[in-house]
Amino acid sequence: ILNDNDMSISQPVGALNNYLAKLMSGRFYAAMRRNSEKMLKGMPPMLEFAKRAEEHVKGMVTPGTLFEEFGFNYIGPIDGHDLDVLLDTLGNIRHLNGPQFLHIVTQKGKGYALAEQDCTLYHGVSKFDLASGIAAKPAPVNAGGQPDKPTYTEVFGGWLCDMAARDERLAGITPAMCEGSGMAEFSARFPKRYFDVGIAEQHALTFAAGLACDGYKPVVAIYSTFLQRAYDQLIHDIAIQNLPVVLAIDRGGLVGADGATHAGSFDLSYLRCIPNMTVMAPSDEDECRQMLYTAFRLDTPAAVRYPRGCGPGVAVRQEMHALPVGKGELRRSGLGVAILAFGSMLAPALAAAEHLNASVANMRFVKPLDAELVLRLARGHELLVTVEENTVQGGAGSAVAECLHRHGIAIPLLQLGLPDKFIEQGEHAKLLADCGLDAAGLAATIKKATSNPIESLP
Repeated sequence: ILNDNDMSISQPVGALNNYLAKLMSGRFYAAMRRNSEKMLKGMPPMLEFAKRAEEHVKGMVTPGTLFEEFGFNYIGPIDGHDLDVLLDTLGNIRHLNGPQFLHIVTQKGKGYALAEQDCTLYHGVSKFDLASGIAAKPAPVNAGGQPDKPTYTEVFGGWLCDMAARDERLAGITPAMCEGSGMAEFSARFPKRYFDVGIAEQHALTFAAGLACDGYKPVVAIYSTFLQRAYDQLIHDIAIQNLPVVLAIDRGGLVGADGATHAGSFDLSYLRCIPNMTVMAPSDEDECRQMLYTAFRLDTPAAVRYPRGCGPGVAVRQEMHALPVGKGELRRSGLGVAILAFGSMLAPALAAAEHLNASVANMRFVKPLDAELVLRLARGHELLVTVEENTVQGGAGSAVAECLHRHGIAIPLLQLGLPDKFIEQGEHAKLLADCGLDAAGLAATIKKATSNPIESLP
């Protein structure tokens, strides 16, 4: 059953959408077909004869359908909001031989006028007043009346437009996530360099590889969970050829209300094992902008992985500077314990360190890892702690463990991150607390490890 509401999350694109639109022009044929089937449904032999004869004359009324070329018997299009017709049709086609393809047409947001008028806005909603609808949110401002914290998605969107204005080689690609990935302004300002490939993540990466082969600098904006669908294309088409494709990976880590299906729990693990990849995780908004610029300047595949929502509120500089690849920074000096924080975990790590008098490093790069910084911290402390908003298995903490083993450094290592289970829906802050990844949780876990190092370490 194809529920055709002429929408993806945004407006649909591509050949299949155009094909379905052509089918809609055959409503006369569809109506004639339904009426004929109603007349013949009491005479099964005549109905089967009519269906065979139909194949010979269908081309006179409507184009042959793609679906019937695949061996389906195409039925439709019918009005999916007319339950009487829909239920009758479902009942009738149960008795037909062979695979059936039912094409129903619906309107996204049907029954709620505001959603019918703006189905993109109402695609995924939080609580709102039914009478007034979703209110336009004013741009947040701080106490001084200046614009407040942008989201990481907005930081990416701003960088994309700024970089495109500087470099005509930049091409932006999205798999049907224009608004969600922050590309709306870019699509309006640079329409000839904007490519929405539809819900086809595999094609998005292969298409990016093709553009890179032709001298472009493609930037693919994609949610972490959806990048999983294109893992083979990432390896085969981009990494093996060592092509300069930038992956702007949104929704890295927990995603709150969207739950386990949309959580970006695994990207650091599955990206860092790919040869030729550079993997970065920003700790704040400005660092995100600088990392995107750094990735764009590389001539190799690079990923910048950032979380949903706002960061800690660091001002975003207009100027762009390339970061030294594979280098982190020491953000706090302490005694005994060194916390190696990756990406969004820097802020809670710094807060926890105040209660522990621990050192804190902003690692920045998962690959290549700053081995020099890791070894320096290992030699000057009694316990190393890695913390990441990614599954512990195979993630950034594992990269640190491998580094220590490779250099023959024996030091207790506590790896903190998302547990080995799927994280369901909830407020982001509460989910982090449940996983022990807020400041209080980190401090408690590390304090326990320093008191009972043998019992506490995994």
